[in-house]
Amino acid sequence: MSSAVWVTLCALCGVCGGALGRALARRGPSSGEPPGEATFLALRVAGLAAGSLRAGLTRGAARRSVRHLRALLGAAGLAVATDDRVLARDGTGVPADEAVLAEVRAAMATGRPRAAPARGDARHGVVVPLTVEDRVVGALAAYDAEAGAALLRTAAEVGRWMSGQLELAELDASRRRTLEAEARALRAQISPHFVYNSLTTIASFVRTEPERARELLLDFADFIRYALRRAADFTSLADELGCVDRYLLLEQARFGDRLRFTVQVAPEVLKVDVPFLCLQPLVENAIKHGMPGEVRVVIRDAGPEAHIWVEDDGVGMDPEHLRAALAEEGSGIGLSNVDLRMRHLYGQDYGLMVETAPGEGTRIRLRIPKNRPRAVPARA
Repeated sequence: MSSAVWVTLCALCGVCGGALGRALARRGPSSGEPPGEATFLALRVAGLAAGSLRAGLTRGAARRSVRHLRALLGAAGLAVATDDRVLARDGTGVPADEAVLAEVRAAMATGRPRAAPARGDARHGVVVPLTVEDRVVGALAAYDAEAGAALLRTAAEVGRWMSGQLELAELDASRRRTLEAEARALRAQISPHFVYNSLTTIASFVRTEPERARELLLDFADFIRYALRRAADFTSLADELGCVDRYLLLEQARFGDRLRFTVQVAPEVLKVDVPFLCLQPLVENAIKHGMPGEVRVVIRDAGPEAHIWVEDDGVGMDPEHLRAALAEEGSGIGLSNVDLRMRHLYGQDYGLMVETAPGEGTRIRLRIPKNRPRAVPARA
């Protein structure tokens, strides 16, 4: 987690704590209630609301969180809305949708909290804009018998906290879009040279070894189908190894005895979810820098993680050149792409570990936590 995100989270916790403390202070401590019990209950309710809000300002998220939000405020009624519809409501005294939307639009237009006068059976209310990256995206409307300064201050604080949760939801969405873009870049990076060379190799066997040409063509089709499928960010290690196996067969058909490879896998890790196309680029790099020679893939069970090594005994790489390649964030190429995706998914400690030197071969280590990170699309 970056220091900026950590500071943001700490600030949000402070805002949340302040709002919740004021909200619960209105009802006062219960007789015999242990010290700190009110704060614990408030934070628990905030956590329940936060889990839903991290999905963004949607109808489903609003409906799941509105009851908890009303409990935080201690208001008789509550509504969450955008400029065109009321997403959810809870409690009593909330006016009809048209009246709520009129007040919401007025608050969103100014970007400031505003009072909502009582109308008919509806109670007095306050409306607080919700913002994401300085954009007003909706509003929180709280209704009670009195809409005094206390309700206004508390609603404003809860609105700020909600805006913080929605900011985090936007960060999650941006992170997912980044990962998807990187996966698309990696698919596009399935080298045209590899496609051309594979088809040329297959064509060379058509007359002399037609059965082998047929098998290689099926391997090529399976590899392309896997690499270009509409996939999520994750797949099983077994599927990823199947892709690598087909890739190696095609490259061995091309290079013949100049390429040797071995794959050693602990069976218990085959079901572990891994980032899509995280292994093939490492093998491709090993072949590129290890020819002629041997490529070794070793995968072991390491308790909470699966450890993957891809090694070659080729010409190696200059460490400075390697660092420059891994620093090319926008390149979407090979090692850099895999390194960036691993850091985005699991944190900075999970980038590639590379041991190499000119004439000494290359050894790349990849650590895969067995527990998939949160806020990442599920496997298709």
